Amino acid sequence: MSAARRAPRTTPATKRRTAVLATGAAVAALLLTACGPGGTSGGGDSTNFVSSTGGISTVAKSDRGTAPVLSGKDLEGKPLSTADHEGKVLVINVWGSWCPPCRAEAKYFAKVAKESDPKDVQFLGIDTRDPQTDQAIAFEKDYGIPYPSFYDPSGKLLLKFKKGTLNPQGIPNTLVIDRDGKIAARSLKALNEKTLHQLIDPVIAEK
Repeated sequence: MSAARRAPRTTPATKRRTAVLATGAAVAALLLTACGPGGTSGGGDSTNFVSSTGGISTVAKSDRGTAPVLSGKDLEGKPLSTADHEGKVLVINVWGSWCPPCRAEAKYFAKVAKESDPKDVQFLGIDTRDPQTDQAIAFEKDYGIPYPSFYDPSGKLLLKFKKGTLNPQGIPNTLVIDRDGKIAARSLKALNEKTLHQLIDPVIAEK
């Protein structure tokens, strides 16, 4: 039998399985720090940002990279997109109902989101690694979360953020996107009311 005949065939199904495995591996790598305190990292895109030892990074306005447009469905299956909130400051919180630090910070996000609404600020969540929406919906009800969340069980939306920039790297993580659609700040840890304000207030105050 010739070497050519012994070579395995590459079928469309094989290609699809390979792509799924590759995506799964990338998501798993991204979420290695899931429900941990997080660390400081970043860089890329020639950004010159200041990282604190507390896991919060900020970027000078002139050095910010453009955030990807996130589109999908919310926990109730309704269409949801960051493009619908163009011109607002976006606060994007990555969470899961199974995550203890997410539960610890949820009441603060609910409170600050309600206070910030008149300031042209939109909070959005990305619920990830919840196999079904039931627990996630119950989580939002229990903590009075007033804003919608993308349902992203596999973490595909997280991979839209370029590696090496201020991309999410665990759960919980929080990103702040300025009015020009650029990533202004990131937290790799759970936040309380004070630290959440420290993260978002400077971006809200920008003109």
